[in-house]
Amino acid sequence: MEKTQRNNIMLAFFTLLAVIVIVSIIGFFTLGKGPEIIQGQAEATEYRVSSKVPGRVLKFFVSEGDKVKAGDTLAILEAPDVMAKLSQAQAAEQAAQALNEKALRGTRSEQLQAAYEMWQKAKAGLDIAEKSYNRVNRLYEEGVMTAQKRDEAKAQYEAMKATERAANAQYTMAKNGAQREDKAMAAAQVERAKGAVAEVSSYVSETYLTAAADGEISEIFPKVGELVGTGAPIMNVAQLDDMWLTFNVREDFLKDFAVGNKIKAYVPALEKDVELQVTVMKDLGTYAAWKATKTTGQFDLKTFEVKAKPVQTVENLRPGMSAIIEK
Repeated sequence: MEKTQRNNIMLAFFTLLAVIVIVSIIGFFTLGKGPEIIQGQAEATEYRVSSKVPGRVLKFFVSEGDKVKAGDTLAILEAPDVMAKLSQAQAAEQAAQALNEKALRGTRSEQLQAAYEMWQKAKAGLDIAEKSYNRVNRLYEEGVMTAQKRDEAKAQYEAMKATERAANAQYTMAKNGAQREDKAMAAAQVERAKGAVAEVSSYVSETYLTAAADGEISEIFPKVGELVGTGAPIMNVAQLDDMWLTFNVREDFLKDFAVGNKIKAYVPALEKDVELQVTVMKDLGTYAAWKATKTTGQFDLKTFEVKAKPVQTVENLRPGMSAIIEK
């Protein structure tokens, strides 16, 4: 009885051992190490459309997915405060222009005539004062007139000479018009006002958002009627003629990814292989994935970012599509 029980135990042990061996052999042949998969994705150059001035979205001329050409108007912003500043700048320019024209034209004819008449009046007064002094001086020399009377006449004569010179100077100044410095200052004020108008006009032009290059509208952020701030992105434009694929490659596979090398990748969405040329390879840094070569760890394998461009244009390749390389 005891011998039979021992035989049963041994039989069960050997049966289990045989099952384990068979499963191990099957697993070795069927579950062997498969190929390493390096997966990447397609990317394209994108630029953001934004405005220098804050405003409210008045109208969109495009929708997501639309193709655009460089210079196409994409949207219009409403900025009433900018328009008010433009009106102020234009009014300041008109005022500066008027002052400049006044400086160039010189004194008004009425003012010039008045200055001339004052000079003629002073000349007449000087002539009378001179004659009066000469008569008084002769009488003084003849002993008829006192010295005091002669001095009074002389003082009057000298005063009229000063008055005539002053009137002549006023007339000359009126005839010559504004000074050279005043004219230069007036001209500078005009240029300054023109600069202010040009500056505000540039802000007005920023309310019309245009495409900087050909592409496709990939994303629009605000809605019509929403306020957007200075420099806020309005939409993204993808340049589909400038595409590449990006892979994160562990450094033990980098020998096949040297810059300039050609590689092949399978694009599942297109169900075809694509020939690529490596253009960029750079370290992803300490934040990227590391893998230990041994559990005890002698050194770690870093991950590198590899970018490759299609050798030929790939029809229907879109940003975000996966690409697979088997190693």
